[in-house]
Amino acid sequence: MIQKQLNESVAYLQSKGFDTPEIGIVLGTGLGKLAEQIEDPIEAHYNHIPFFPLATVEFHSGKLIYGTIEGKKAVVMQGRFHLYEGYDFLDITYPIRVMHQLGIKKLFISNAAGAINLDYKEGDLMLIEDHINLQGGSPLAFKGVGKFGDRFTDMSEPYDVPMRKSLLAIAQKEDITLHGGVYASVVGPQLETKAEYRMLKIIGADAVGMSTVPEVIVANHLNLPIVAVSVITDECDPDNLKSVDIQRIIETAETAEPKMVKLFRELIKTL
Repeated sequence: MIQKQLNESVAYLQSKGFDTPEIGIVLGTGLGKLAEQIEDPIEAHYNHIPFFPLATVEFHSGKLIYGTIEGKKAVVMQGRFHLYEGYDFLDITYPIRVMHQLGIKKLFISNAAGAINLDYKEGDLMLIEDHINLQGGSPLAFKGVGKFGDRFTDMSEPYDVPMRKSLLAIAQKEDITLHGGVYASVVGPQLETKAEYRMLKIIGADAVGMSTVPEVIVANHLNLPIVAVSVITDECDPDNLKSVDIQRIIETAETAEPKMVKLFRELIKTL
């Protein structure tokens, strides 16, 4: 059933002019401006794409944009899906499968995250080197998953090492602070308690968010190389915890976004 749905989604996008993109990009909360830099853009709103979920979060836009970035064809997902919106893991990761069938060879992911590692400050960037899945499930746990790739997908190195090395070199050259760390993905939408922040630190997380991991698991299932960057939007110090204003988180992400855009554009140049 899922293959038939994918075929219809892909056929619709190809009819709109989405022609063999090389790169897929997922833009997270407050990180939509990269889409504005696409040359010769073609847009497809999620509510027009067959079998596509709809973005229900007010600060997620809800469209796929196809065009050229740094001379490469790309498809950009402006607005992603989350478990906390009521979707299941198949819904959340459906766009990754669509982009893969369109032809992408690399996947870039961004998100907004809170800092568990208190050496990280608001507005910093973190290159995700590994992750902890605390979302209570897997996007590969469905009947017939073996038709798309190995059911028992290896996750020993889920984030592409060459692209990570390239991003670190670019960050150094451009004088951009880019930490390397572990991202923990939780369900949300509520933010964490003091005790939960302490637990996350104990188990080895450097940052926490509510996305990314399901998409990364599916990309690995599809043998699709991934690089992912978190924008640190707040500092989660359980000993000095203050109420979090979601609007401030979005503003922090938007302020830091040009650095992330610079990293992604410079990386695209090297591919």
